[in-house]
Amino acid sequence: MFKRKVYEELLAWKKEWDGKYACLLEGARRVGKTTIAEEFARNEYDSYILIDFSNASKEVMDIFDDISKLDRFFLRLQLETGVELYERKSVIIFDEIQLFPKARQAIKHLVKDGRYDYIETGSLISIKKNVKDILIPSEEHKIHVYPMDYEEFMWATGGNPNVLNMAYKSNIEIGNAANRSAMRDFRIYMAVGGMPQAVECYVATNNFEAVDKVKREILELYYDDLKKIDASGRITDMYKSVPCQLAAKKKHYAITTATGKQKTRKDEERLFELIESGLVLPCYNVLNPSVSLSQTKDMNCFKLYLSDIGLFTTMLFNDSQNGIEDIYKKLLSDTLTADLGYLYENVVAQAIKASGRDLYYHTWKKEGSTHSFEVDFLVTSKNKVIPIEVKSAAINNHKSIDSFELKYSKHVGERFLLSQKDVGKIGTLKLKPIYMILFLLKDM
Repeated sequence: MFKRKVYEELLAWKKEWDGKYACLLEGARRVGKTTIAEEFARNEYDSYILIDFSNASKEVMDIFDDISKLDRFFLRLQLETGVELYERKSVIIFDEIQLFPKARQAIKHLVKDGRYDYIETGSLISIKKNVKDILIPSEEHKIHVYPMDYEEFMWATGGNPNVLNMAYKSNIEIGNAANRSAMRDFRIYMAVGGMPQAVECYVATNNFEAVDKVKREILELYYDDLKKIDASGRITDMYKSVPCQLAAKKKHYAITTATGKQKTRKDEERLFELIESGLVLPCYNVLNPSVSLSQTKDMNCFKLYLSDIGLFTTMLFNDSQNGIEDIYKKLLSDTLTADLGYLYENVVAQAIKASGRDLYYHTWKKEGSTHSFEVDFLVTSKNKVIPIEVKSAAINNHKSIDSFELKYSKHVGERFLLSQKDVGKIGTLKLKPIYMILFLLKDM
């Protein structure tokens, strides 16, 4: 198993809550929830039972019909699985719990009993169709599992994030050769992404065509999941439309662009379900950054990014006439002719979300003009708003982030422009290579 940061969050849950709360690992499919849960159980407990509700036997499922007598419940569970449980030293994993709502409802009583710990994993767990007929337990500590971030990717592939962290903290130029090398490594992450299966394939084969095949299989799985939610296919169209809408530099995500049809109330519900699935990351336009990011976000004006940069790359070049291997080679060497600013935006959005922050941007009309200014991302640090601009190539044009500082000067802290260039400074605007985003966010 790859080293994952979620493991530390699980350790904190086990220590802090000491059996008083179950832990719910939620996130999109194939991000590694089950693997993490089982690895944690194997290392931190004397024994564990894993019940996978996607293929559990009828005998195991029947045990949940009556939980009024827990002594009998646990005895039957041990007999059916052949695993002995030890009080306060064992954990029971309910895998894909959204497939069996009865087990999730039982969590309240199981936790109250206090004999064992419980870890739930769920994909599309927030979709209302999966919980509408049950009492959702309040005794759940939720941990969201995202695809592997760049630091986790480096751990998996033999990179050394400590060296990059030292470079970040030094705040000095590392030189053209070192920067080019670091950027190429980062573009490998952009090509592969953070889905554990794709990373595993890359580590094993070093073959981008094989990696791309794994990613396409994951995407097909997602399309199948979305069809189960919405047989019309419109929610699938909404998902597939994300890369092309970003590529078209849309100011906000448009349902009609995705479906090619007039927007309906049902379409709005479909979009909400897509967001709830965790497959996309919403980034909301903030109406007034001088007041609050969360309190002044425009719920009707947002962009969507994909939850994984590797899947984004595969979807982006799905219809390319060039061979897959050729595309990946050009991506790594930065010789693709297309403007890939939106690709870099997605990887930054993914990093910000994985750091535990919500995503915000700001757009406003240029005075005396029909054109608008836009700052790609806003985060807060020490009661100040931190604007972040992302560029794939030239860094000379930064009028938007300059205008933002003038407009909201009392509320703006540091300003950052992320690009492929080395560390630098233009006035008060700080230039950082995009591969330093991880350490930049940790520093805030």
